[in-house]
Amino acid sequence: MSFTRDEPASLGTASSAVTVTPVRVCLGLLLLAVLLVPLADLSIVGRSPWQVALAILSGFLRPDFSAVEGLGYASLLTVAFGICGLAAGVAGGLAMALLYGSRTVRLLAAVLRSVHELIWALLLLAIFGPTALTGVAAIALAYSGIFAKVYSEILDEADQRVLAVLPPGTGRVSRFVYGRAASALPALVSYTRYRFECAIRSSSVLGFVGLPTLGFQLDSFFKQGHYGAVAAVLLFYFALIGSLNVWLRRSLVPAYLLAAVVVLALHPGPPIAGSNLWVVLSHDMVPAPLRDAPVLNADTWLRFWTWLQGLLMAQVWPGLVNTVIIGQITLALTGLVALVVFPLAVRRFAGPAGAAAGYGALVVGRSTPEYMLGYLFLQMFGPSMLPAILALSIHNGAIVAHLLGRQADELSPTLRLDAPRGLNLYLYEMLPRLFGPFLALCLYRWEIILRESAILGILGVKTLGFHIDSAIAELRLDRVMVLIAATAILTIAVDALSRTLRKRLKAETIPARCDG
Repeated sequence: MSFTRDEPASLGTASSAVTVTPVRVCLGLLLLAVLLVPLADLSIVGRSPWQVALAILSGFLRPDFSAVEGLGYASLLTVAFGICGLAAGVAGGLAMALLYGSRTVRLLAAVLRSVHELIWALLLLAIFGPTALTGVAAIALAYSGIFAKVYSEILDEADQRVLAVLPPGTGRVSRFVYGRAASALPALVSYTRYRFECAIRSSSVLGFVGLPTLGFQLDSFFKQGHYGAVAAVLLFYFALIGSLNVWLRRSLVPAYLLAAVVVLALHPGPPIAGSNLWVVLSHDMVPAPLRDAPVLNADTWLRFWTWLQGLLMAQVWPGLVNTVIIGQITLALTGLVALVVFPLAVRRFAGPAGAAAGYGALVVGRSTPEYMLGYLFLQMFGPSMLPAILALSIHNGAIVAHLLGRQADELSPTLRLDAPRGLNLYLYEMLPRLFGPFLALCLYRWEIILRESAILGILGVKTLGFHIDSAIAELRLDRVMVLIAATAILTIAVDALSRTLRKRLKAETIPARCDG
């Protein structure tokens, strides 16, 4: 991942070219965020943040495991949802990756990954209720779109030289299995293993919308103000994530998958309301003016346009604006957080012991779901954009800082007698050499931040997620489909702009682990 300094990129025609450099892109994104700050609702609503913060801190200093019942079973369900959702996502993603040359397949994958798994869960809850199918499908839909994109990139970048040694007449399937797939297998396995951690994170958050995972217990104890129990659940969650390297073994994956299927099949819950599916698809999701109306009648389409126009002005447009405001301010703060904290995980700055502690702190930051952080800040500051911005900035800043720290440790020191140290080392050696990768990582996370900004509206901020949640609560699934389409269009557009900028800046190679 590198930028060429002597060949700045340009956008536009030869007569009106705009030179694109890393510094200009960075300053442009920062300026946009500053201009949007006056439009952001950063108010603290009707509570004492420090008093709540002290209560939360007190709870974390004295975690109350005795108050938490069924913690082990909730963790088991969390892992089961994650494993089954991941397995279904891998199957769907691999199938689409093999057909990724099709524009239709690429569009389908883009739509699937542009909608957060919580939004998929909210929609599926209205169809199937709080069942195991809802949780598994919510994760699988979002992850299949992600896997399709990443798997196709890994397969395209695989070493093609192995194909030359295959005997003449080898069939297409055999050439793929023993050629491209065999070369790409280590990268495919590594990325899939990383996504398993993300799937556990997604599974836990599904509890906030009613599924019986760890998030459900967190939601209950947060509402009761029992922060000791909140701390106990979070510590158990961190132990679960932190111990993945201990209990996650490739040879045991089939056994884990079988056990997960059995656990979800035996879990007591409401029956799957499959009979609702056709009613939902053929009636509830159809725009209200078009239901049982003559399609060839001009008045029908006039009523539809009036309905759509009202929805666009009342919910879609305000939701888009608020989502963009949160997303752009978060993007700027993510960069600032990453630049400030990544030295904490670098041995040349913090020493071996300090770097290990800094690395651990960043792992906690990136492993804690943004929705959990948002819920925590919501208790402190009330319903405004502030909790969402803080949560997203900490979560994404930790991800970027973690990756920058790893790259900084891999840099060879300059061979100078006056080798810089401390602040000089940061400003004159590390920062110039890492600025290109830093900007590329931020651009790569741009679309992800917008997607996360939309879903955090469930906490009370009027983003697209807020309106989706409200429409589902009112069983107006026709409005939900329009709002989901708007969410997909926004994230796809930002992703396309991000890819264009990275391509112009020659920053196409991105670590696979940065999209979680």
